[in-house]
Amino acid sequence: MNYEHTMTAVFLSRPNRFLAHALLDGKEVVCHVKNTGRLKELLNPGVPVVIQHHPDAKAAGRKTEYSLIAVASPVLDGSQWVNIDSQAPNQATYEWLSAGDGLPFCPRPTGIRREVSHGGSRFDLAFSCQGQPWFMEVKGVTLNVNGQARFPDAPTERGIRHLHGLSDAVKEGFGAAVLFVLQMQDCASFSPNPDHPEFGEALRYAKDHGVHIWAWDCEVSEASMKIRQPVPVIL
Repeated sequence: MNYEHTMTAVFLSRPNRFLAHALLDGKEVVCHVKNTGRLKELLNPGVPVVIQHHPDAKAAGRKTEYSLIAVASPVLDGSQWVNIDSQAPNQATYEWLSAGDGLPFCPRPTGIRREVSHGGSRFDLAFSCQGQPWFMEVKGVTLNVNGQARFPDAPTERGIRHLHGLSDAVKEGFGAAVLFVLQMQDCASFSPNPDHPEFGEALRYAKDHGVHIWAWDCEVSEASMKIRQPVPVIL
């Protein structure tokens, strides 16, 4: 997926979950934060960030002209961009599935749909693989702890409900998967965050009941994010 009208700035502060202040060409601007997670390990004063300008903000009724979409994170040989746009993983996954680049057992899924309701759940994606209908939940991951990607970075009852919904779908004969999209590169593995054990328990239950658990990292630039390669999942 690609962004238009992006530029680099310097992060200053985040007064609440939805807003951040950044320094752009010597001027302080207010940005919408497209992620309600804590992001404490990323959003430190002085770090470079990518912001997106919305020229039609006033006409569209937006409260801010800018959105914060990526943050520079240190790595061994410098830094890398971490995309923090919570809408990006779903769009990148839709493009990935549509291009037929992804699932090794089903390179050309058909009938790809978004936001599909089933039972008491609303899943991010649905598609068919060799005639079998599938549901997929997509979870964006921005937390990197010593080279291990982790999810969630905050409690998520909604995420747990989705995992149970996928387990129920398997019992009904559907295929089901949860895809953790690492919005960054250079993580050696993915695991559920031990700081939130309820999600880890639900994830292990889902796997034991036939839900596929996958993690893929992404190539991230100032103006794009693209799913790149699989990362080992350690539950």
